[in-house]
Amino acid sequence: MVREVLTVSERAPWWRAPAAVTAGALPCLAFPAPALWWFAYVALVPWILLLRSAPRGRRAALEGWLGGAGFVFAVHHWLLPSLHVFLFAVAALVGLLWIPWALLVRELLGGTPGPGRAAAALVLVPAGWLLSELARSWQGLGGPWGLLGASQWQVAPALRLASVGGVWLVGLLVVAVNCALVLLITAPAARSAALAGVTGCAVLTGAVWLWAPRPEPVGSLRVALVQPGLVPDSPDSPERRFDLGERLTGTLAGQRPDLVVWGESSVGADLAARPDLTRRLAELSARVGAPLLVNVDARGADRPGIRKSAVLVGPGGPTGERYDKMRLVPFGEYVPARALLGWATSVGKAAEENRVPGSAPVLMDLPGRPGVRLGPLVCFESAFPDMSRHLARGGAALLVDQSATSTFQDSWAPAQHASLSALRAAETGRPVVHATLTGISEVRGPSGGRIGPALSTAASTARVYEVPLARGTTLYVRFGDWPAGAALAALAVYCAAAGARAVRLRRPGPEPSAPPARTVRGSAGRRAR
Repeated sequence: MVREVLTVSERAPWWRAPAAVTAGALPCLAFPAPALWWFAYVALVPWILLLRSAPRGRRAALEGWLGGAGFVFAVHHWLLPSLHVFLFAVAALVGLLWIPWALLVRELLGGTPGPGRAAAALVLVPAGWLLSELARSWQGLGGPWGLLGASQWQVAPALRLASVGGVWLVGLLVVAVNCALVLLITAPAARSAALAGVTGCAVLTGAVWLWAPRPEPVGSLRVALVQPGLVPDSPDSPERRFDLGERLTGTLAGQRPDLVVWGESSVGADLAARPDLTRRLAELSARVGAPLLVNVDARGADRPGIRKSAVLVGPGGPTGERYDKMRLVPFGEYVPARALLGWATSVGKAAEENRVPGSAPVLMDLPGRPGVRLGPLVCFESAFPDMSRHLARGGAALLVDQSATSTFQDSWAPAQHASLSALRAAETGRPVVHATLTGISEVRGPSGGRIGPALSTAASTARVYEVPLARGTTLYVRFGDWPAGAALAALAVYCAAAGARAVRLRRPGPEPSAPPARTVRGSAGRRAR
């Protein structure tokens, strides 16, 4: 088998391998910071054209792997200063998930597909892409960062689609358009099917825009975001950050906020072990006239290990409402299989000690606003659609994500992270507050649109936002990840049909029956009579 793979590789032109890596990396331009959202609808075309022309399935698998690795590396390239060479290993590992999609592309789009195969491709090629996204969305493989549908975070019709089927439905639509463009370019006999596919995508988007239920306004909430800005690393950085957050929060006195939100790791010591910090926060809450949602990143005085916890503090101190971050960042907050991969700490900035994850989501009652419940998330968790959906189903009126991306301050990471709040708001029909230590902080309304100006990475300030609340339930909250289920079902039917066809072709036919014997009478026989 190895000899056969090498032979195929030797026959392929040398440029195909680097072309696969480059083609796989192209979609990263659709995400922030470039944010060329329209590019997502053509970004896969070069990669698909390359895969459909692969001489054999093994070559398509190789180029699917290389392209997947290129995509993962490009979308996460800002991790390079932290992970160093380990990022290449991660990209190579996760890139394997695109091999099934590459084989589907070659099978369904290779050669000159007719209308039937083209119609199947318009369904199954997007489904295959979604399969790779679902697999890599597992936290152990890095989580759902850089989902293709998330590139449409600023497109109102796409956000409406997200309210129906989440980011998964948006991703299916984007891949289907790319697939249709390839058919228009390469398959004259299938152009009618390709045009029908593009038209179908447009009709679906229009129907959703007109028909899908919209969030119903029901009052508002005055929420203050406190962004202290970059504090140089030093032994006293947590104390300096706390002091700056305290000073900025004090400027909110008289502005009548209902809630003040600090970013991730805004408190660097356990409040049970530091009564002085608890007292300062309580006095600050009384002065401003609103509870503070802070984030404690510290070893617990009464609990083992280091946790990141959202803690609500009122004039009387902590209210008892506390949420411990459940989904930790691989390598940043824990090292998977540390006994095997612990060497990552020697080549990058991987966590020296695993943090302790929380066990369950928490809904917090907002003091002074009966019936208003907060759904806290911490940083990386805003990338997971299921977490915000669970909080919305439980009755959250406001989703709050406390984040910190100061390690990647001058990269694409802050803008990429902030953009996720638009998807989570649209999916749930609930406003989302994205509060960070160093930017980008922003607020999204129940439909995903931005409320007020964002706080850039250069800002050090506190700002009050009038956040509209909404009631009602989106179809995504009600029915969940149904596009993923539909895609998997379509792939299962295709695989079953392909398997049955292969069995029929391999099954031996009936043995041909021997021709009936004929009696041949020669001249001697005739003479004998």
